[in-house]
Amino acid sequence: MSKDLKYNRILLKLSGESFAPEDKKGIDYNIVREISEEIVSVRKMGVNVGIVIGGGNIFRGFTASQGGMNRVTGDHMGMLATIINALALQESLEAQDVPTRVMTAIHLNQIAEPYIQRRAVSHLNKGYVVIFGAGTGNPFFTTDTAASLRAMEMGADVIIKGTRVDGVYTADPEKDPDAVKLDNLTHWEVLQKKLNVMDATAITLASEKDIPIVVFNMRKQGDLKKIIEGESIGTLVS
Repeated sequence: MSKDLKYNRILLKLSGESFAPEDKKGIDYNIVREISEEIVSVRKMGVNVGIVIGGGNIFRGFTASQGGMNRVTGDHMGMLATIINALALQESLEAQDVPTRVMTAIHLNQIAEPYIQRRAVSHLNKGYVVIFGAGTGNPFFTTDTAASLRAMEMGADVIIKGTRVDGVYTADPEKDPDAVKLDNLTHWEVLQKKLNVMDATAITLASEKDIPIVVFNMRKQGDLKKIIEGESIGTLVS
């Protein structure tokens, strides 16, 4: 790994919605390919890449529970949605000759490896991109929390959260024209101000292990690489 890079091992958190066409559900494979190209660019720099993906573009358990579905059932369905996204990203990465492993917190041995921490670290050390599916494997926990947990277990230098906007704002910039971008925050400020960065459990876990979080626009070509090189992109929570 290069000592010139700011981060040598990253946990990239992607929302399921980042795979979907604008204002729609499902998977746009052209978007998946664009995202995978960004991941390939940082892997070529010698960076270890672990990825946690949400499933909101396909199914969201919390939303289903508000409509009357049992929350545990809904969350299990949401976990399966994250695995669909993980397989789509794996296919796109391997089409670019990048060795990739999908590891899941629930057992689906015919299509993915079960998550074992030591094996995951071994894969990263060998240069594989490791995609973690099914969140933590437990209902009531978000994929944000899974991202913080896996970052801790993998010894990641940073959690990088790719979104549709270029950082953290005082309000939703897509709805409020007066929203102001915040360049630097502490974990405590995120909790205190109830900012929509990651859920409180995820922020608390990252804070306890002093893992910084960078929030940026995943669709902006080249920004992931700039973050790895140490440029101030998006919002830094540290």
